[in-house]
Amino acid sequence: MAAYRAEDDYDYLFKVVLIGDSGVGKSNLLSRFTRNEFSLESKSTIGVEFATRSLNVDSKVIKAQIWDTAGQERYRAITSAYYRGAVGALLVYDVTRHATFESVERWLKELRDHTDPNIVIMLIGNKSDLRHLVAVSTEDGKSFAEQESLYFMETSALEATNVDNAFAEVLKQIYRIVHKKAMEASDEAGSAPSKGESIDLGKEVSEVKKGGCCSS
Repeated sequence: MAAYRAEDDYDYLFKVVLIGDSGVGKSNLLSRFTRNEFSLESKSTIGVEFATRSLNVDSKVIKAQIWDTAGQERYRAITSAYYRGAVGALLVYDVTRHATFESVERWLKELRDHTDPNIVIMLIGNKSDLRHLVAVSTEDGKSFAEQESLYFMETSALEATNVDNAFAEVLKQIYRIVHKKAMEASDEAGSAPSKGESIDLGKEVSEVKKGGCCSS
C-alpha cells in the first residue's frame, strides 16, 4: 500500500483551464473529476472557481489545478488572469447543440491569444449520454481536432464516461513534455526542477505529437 502523502505534497503543479459556451457542462466535468459529483440542478458559473485533484504519473504526483469560468459573453473580461500560467486546456462543446460546436473555433483563438501557442489542448464533446439528441457527430469532432492539432474525446459527466480519461490524458501529455525538458536541463546544467515547482512549458509542447487521440 502506498505511503500517505499530504495534500500539498506533490511533484508538479499544472494549471488546466476549462473553456466553452455556457451550459456545455464544464462545471459538471470539473465536479465529476475532482469530487465524483454531478448535479442536474447546477447553475451557470459566475466568475471563476477552481478545484484540484492529484494523480500519479510514472510514480510522480501530479497536482492539477483546474479552473472553470462562465461561458457567457458578459464575463469575458476576466480572460487574461484566467488563462495566465495555464499549461493545459479542455475546450468543451455540447454534442446536442451544434451552436456550441460552432463556437469552438472562437474559443480556440481566444485560448491561443492568451496562452503559449503550444499549450496541450483536449477538445471535448460532452453529454455523449444523450445519444438520441446528438447534433454533432464524432467524426466532425475528430476532424476539427485533427485539423487544429488537438486531442479529442467524447465524455459524459452524467455517466462519468471518459471524464477521468480526458483530464488524465492532458496531464500525462504535459508531464511527458516537462519530464523531457527536465532531463535535458539536468544534462546541461546538472539540475532538475525542484519539487512542487510550477512549470512553464515554453516551446517544448510542440514536440508532442497531437491529433487522433482517444475518441470514445
